[in-house]
Parts: sequence; structure tokens; C-alpha cells
Amino acid sequence: MIRRTHVFAACLVLTAFATLSGCHEKEAPAAARPPVNVGVVDIALRDVPVVFDYVGQTESSQQVEIRARVNGFLEKRVYQEGSMVHQGDVMFVMDRKPFQASLDAARAEFAQQKARLDTAQANLNRVRPLVAKNALSQKDLDDSIGQQQAAAAALEQARANVTSANLNLGYTTITAPVTGLSSFAKKQDGSYIDSTNSLLTYVAKLDPMWINFSLSENEMLQLRTQTANGTLKLPQIDDLEAVIVLADGSIYPQRGHIAFRDASLSSETGTYLIRAAVPNPDGALRPGQFVRIKLLGAERSAAVAVPQGAILQGPRGEYVWTVDKDNKAQQRAIETGEWNGNDWVVNSGLRVGDRVVIDNTLRLMPGAAVNAHVVPMPAASVNIAALSGGGAGPAGGGGGGTSSNAASVAGQTDASAASGTVNGAAGASANAAAQANPKGTSANATNPSALPAGQTAVFFALGSASLDSQSADALAGVARRLLAAPGSRAVISGYTDSSGSYEANVKLAAARAATVRSALIVAGVDVARIDMRRPARIVASDAPDKSRRVDVTLAPSTGG
Repeated sequence: MIRRTHVFAACLVLTAFATLSGCHEKEAPAAARPPVNVGVVDIALRDVPVVFDYVGQTESSQQVEIRARVNGFLEKRVYQEGSMVHQGDVMFVMDRKPFQASLDAARAEFAQQKARLDTAQANLNRVRPLVAKNALSQKDLDDSIGQQQAAAAALEQARANVTSANLNLGYTTITAPVTGLSSFAKKQDGSYIDSTNSLLTYVAKLDPMWINFSLSENEMLQLRTQTANGTLKLPQIDDLEAVIVLADGSIYPQRGHIAFRDASLSSETGTYLIRAAVPNPDGALRPGQFVRIKLLGAERSAAVAVPQGAILQGPRGEYVWTVDKDNKAQQRAIETGEWNGNDWVVNSGLRVGDRVVIDNTLRLMPGAAVNAHVVPMPAASVNIAALSGGGAGPAGGGGGGTSSNAASVAGQTDASAASGTVNGAAGASANAAAQANPKGTSANATNPSALPAGQTAVFFALGSASLDSQSADALAGVARRLLAAPGSRAVISGYTDSSGSYEANVKLAAARAATVRSALIVAGVDVARIDMRRPARIVASDAPDKSRRVDVTLAPSTGG
């Protein structure tokens, strides 16, 4: 029995060896992964244009108060309220009759005094020869001379009265002193006008238009430091060119220049007032508008800049893929600076001679073999068409950042996208959610009907650049809409908080925008259909949670 058991065990061992040998013979060697075709750019130091972005408000270059210069009854308003008036146009007419009567009386008095002077002069002409013949005394001559001089002085007084009465009569016709836009009439026909209520209206000169904006003390000090150490080339302040971006994101066609700098720091706001003058021949700009003003002409010296598509967002921050000397892909952590058109300035992490991958990054892994072809780096320039991104809203702060031709491509946001969207104007619900969730984990209000057509807003947790599940679902819905409309593209813009460190806020806003971009790419959207915009600033009038927001706007490809 024992012998039979040993034989059976030996058979099992031989069978196992045979099976393993057969499996080993059937196993094919693992195929080597083919190299990934990627485009790379060679890193080199170059001067990169810098665009300074501020929120400004328009002001008339000459706003004139139209006041009555005489007391009387307002007879008629001649001009059309709110219309353009030209210099010399009649605006108001006061009752002329009392002033005409005063002029007639002054003229009559002038005639009377002229007659007195003629009589006194004739009397002096008769007395003077008689005194020479001793026919009259010297006293008679002195009296005649005194009468003639008094009559001459009275005539000058009468002439001045005529001039004054004539001026007062002319003041009853009130004309425009400058060409500009008129305001509403503060006094109606029939009102009695005196020195206490002489203001009738305003006329605001529109060409040129002033754009007032402020520069904080910290920003001023940073500019001085960077200019002194050579990292920033700043031309003469008058040589900076001003580009105006309107509330709807469109770029105003005329450009201006800095016209005034306040010498002192405002103790109330802690900022320096700066003013740009912009031609406004058609009157498109009106006083009181909130706009964004972008100053062109400065350059970042010896900077490292890479295309925005090369920069990715990971759990530890921004990174890029590089290609080493063995044509292997390597991941490199970087620290980013400001955006400029399609370029992103890299403050640290890259060196001259590095090769950075700009496409096919989703197929890479550390150590993967690549087939790199060098793509020439385009010359650094300011992308004027991209300046409208992150536009200022009507309230002057960070607006929606949509371009003027942004439009809905595939209808309203679908149900999955709606779960992660919120409109920045939804104020109360969003604020309530933020207060109920102080850590800022998600708590996104849902109000898709209040969003502009084609726009989706995603909120991040405070201080975080990571997506939650709701935001990921929202972006998946956006990706589906993009894929369903081949002629559309996505415009991504974020917001920076007005409190705390400006540099840190800009980096966080850029990281959030990069996260949104990566999520769309992972969902199948071509990187060429995604445009990145610089973050807009938050002002006091904006909702507190707006700094956590990133907007994704669908726009036609021709308007990107």
C-alpha cells in the first residue's frame, strides 16, 4: 500500500513538471513598448513681454458744470437731455426782458453822461481864452476843468454799466463751453435761478477719455525692486501702451498712454492713482464705466517660458515632462510665474538646454522611451486676442472672463454638469453653502439657469487645486458638449483673491485652471481646443467665494 502511494506521488510530480514546462514553452516574451512620438521645445533664456493688468474706471477728461450766471427765471431748456452737444450750442434760455430793460437804462444813462461831458467841454473851451485875457479869474478856469473831468468820469461809469448790462443780457442765453455728452437738466422751465441753485446740468467731454486705476504700495515696491535688479525691463512710464478691455470681454480698438501719476500715496486706500488717456472719437466709452486696463511694453529679462500645454498639475503642484540624453521621459517639478498669451513663465525647475515635452503627455510615464522631434519655439509676443480673457465685470472686479463672442454650443448644461456648477451671481446660496462648510470642501450651489449660455463654473476647496467628484462630473459634462460640437473650444479663466499674498493667489488660480484643463484632456478634449486665460482679480464688491471659482466657457473656434 505504501509502495503504491509513493508511485502515485511520483506521477503527480512528473505531471506538474510537464505542465510547467509546457506553459513556459507557450509563454511569449513581452513585447517592448514602442517609443512615444512627442514634440519638444529646447529651453533657452529669452526676454518675454509682460502685461500688467488692472481694474480701472473711465472719467471724462473735462466735465464742466453748466451754471446760470445771473439771477432770474429759467424760460426754456433747448438741448435734448443726454445728447451730444457741441461747443457754442444753446442749452438754456432765461427770461431776457428784465436784462434788456437794464441794458436800455444803462444806454440812456450813457447818452445823458455824454451830453454832460459835451457841455462841460464846450464851457471849458470858452473859459480858457478868457482867462488868458484876464477877463475871467483863475478860479473860473479851475471850476470848468473840474466839471469837464467829472463829466468824463461819469461817462466812463455809464459806459461800464452798459457793458455790464450787455453781459448780463448775454448770460441769459447759456451755451455749451465744450463738446461733450450732456446730463439731465437739474432745473425745469419756469424755475427761479439764483446763486444758491445755479447748477443746471453737466457736460462731459468724451475725447479723450481718462482711465483711472490704482497701484498698491506693494506692487510699486515690487516693480522698483525687479527693475533695479534687472529682472524686469520697464520703459518710460509714458511709453507704456494701454489696452482697454470692456465689460463684455471685447477689446476697445483705440489705445492710450499714461497721462498722469499721483506723487503721493493715498492714506485712505493705500494706493497710487495713475491715469491713462485714451482717444475716444466715436464716444464709445462713457464716464463711470468699469474696464480692465492692460499695460504693454515691459519685458521679463532672461526668462524661461514654455507653452501652457506643457505644464500639468499633480498632487504636489505643477510639473512638466522632460526628455533626458537617453531619450527617456522624466517628470520635473517646477514653479510657475505669470502667463503671457500661450506661454507660461517658469520661475524655477528648468535650466537652459532642457527639452520639455509639449504634446502626447498623457501617454508618458517615468523612464518611458520617446521619439522626440524639436518644435521651434515661437517668438515671444503679446497675444492681443487673448487679452480679453478673465474680463472685468460691470462692477469692476473679476468678471466672468468670457469673450464677446462666447455663445452656447450645445444648449443648456446637462444634468451631470449642473450638479457641479454654480453661477457667481447666485450670491446668497453660494455664501450660505460656504458658511455652512467652512473648510470649503465642495458645498456648491446649483443654479444652472442663472449661468450665462455656454458657461460652467467650478468651485474648489479653500487653498486646494484638487477636484471633488461633483466638479469632475461637471467637467465631464463640458467635455461631452465639446466633443459633440467639433467647431467649439473651451476658454478657462479663474480668479484671484484680493487678500493675502498676490503671488500665492495667482499661483493657486493658475494651478486650479491647469487642473480643469487636465480634466478636460483626460475626458478626451484635444489640447488644441483649450485656451487658458490669466486669472482676474476679485474686488470688494464680488462674492467672497468667487476666489475659489474657475469658469469654463464654450466659444466658437473662430473667436478663441
